[in-house]
Amino acid sequence: MSIAFWCVFVAGLMPGFTALIAKLGNPEIGRFDNNHPREWMARLDGRRARAVAAMQNGFEGFPLFAAAVIIAQFGGAEQACVNLLAMSYIGVRVLFTVCYLQNWATLRSLVWFAGVGVILTLLCITPAIAV
Repeated sequence: MSIAFWCVFVAGLMPGFTALIAKLGNPEIGRFDNNHPREWMARLDGRRARAVAAMQNGFEGFPLFAAAVIIAQFGGAEQACVNLLAMSYIGVRVLFTVCYLQNWATLRSLVWFAGVGVILTLLCITPAIAV
């Protein structure tokens, strides 16, 4: 399995880690309520609420990243470039999550655009679809 496909796997797991940050240790709200998880998460505030938002963004961005890697991989893009871009996306997502948790809104938005740029680059280096 290529490095790029491993990155897709990691990107698929990342929202779960941000969910874990939201769910751990919030004495004001009480322990995580697995019977009513959405209601419980809706009561979060501060850093834990931002972790939930980062989780949701991770779920939203994952399909496009996964599709871009698959298209690049099977569309004839150079494997070394696909691997490098996929690893870059993981780095961007880690930085995005840090920015979200730290409440650095402007930097977070810039980092988000960098992630979109990585996805677009994956598509642009693919000979089968390059314009």
